Amino acid sequence: MTWIFLRGLTRETAHWGSFPDAFQHALPGSSVICLDLPGNGQLHGMASPLSIAGMVAYCRRELIRRGQPPPYCLLAMSLGAMVATEWSYMAASEISGCVLINTSLRAFSPFYRRLQPRNYLRLLKLLLLAKKPADAERLVLQMTSHLADRQAQVMDEWLQARARHPVSTANGLRQIVAALRYRASSRSPAAKVLILCSEHDALVHASCSLAMAAHWNCPVQLNPFAGHDLALDDPAWLIERVQQWLESVPSA
Repeated sequence: MTWIFLRGLTRETAHWGSFPDAFQHALPGSSVICLDLPGNGQLHGMASPLSIAGMVAYCRRELIRRGQPPPYCLLAMSLGAMVATEWSYMAASEISGCVLINTSLRAFSPFYRRLQPRNYLRLLKLLLLAKKPADAERLVLQMTSHLADRQAQVMDEWLQARARHPVSTANGLRQIVAALRYRASSRSPAAKVLILCSEHDALVHASCSLAMAAHWNCPVQLNPFAGHDLALDDPAWLIERVQQWLESVPSA
């Protein structure tokens, strides 16, 4: 089984940390490919598409270029989960399953749940006013993680990633525009779907994931303490839920 991992707004493959290795170790026989979205990571010099469909098109081309044919299972969070959702509509035969983490869709949730109001000023500061890399990454960490005991280590890793692959303000804004414009179909994806969310997500309200699960009649699991970056705050819980889902839905 080939798993494709997709991160969120302005984040890159390095922000998965050790999670891909732990995931692959827990699921023997699976391979994990972490993709950067255009404008992020190794693709920071590219212009981010202004649509989620444009991001899907890039991912599909890139996997074929790498000689990695479908089918794929997608594990994606936040903006990446929107890409995974649209991928499951645009090319249903390519996707055998989707694990969507702490995301939201305009069709099911109001804007003040999709991006909680406490973050409006923080995001403005992040995109327009945060001049020092450490200030910017500290803001991101405050919005996305409850893992206080590891913040120093995580900050160091994130600052290194930022120095290697700085994301431009223009690309950050373009990704926000793509997310705000995206409206998924109300019909359920053809692929099997598992939705995971954090009860105390300070960025995207957990009700957004619950609404998606209710409309699509798919399983949803709620983590009791992690923040938005579930793969960082509670990777073992995330992996266990995926394992349980695969056992209950062998066709995924």
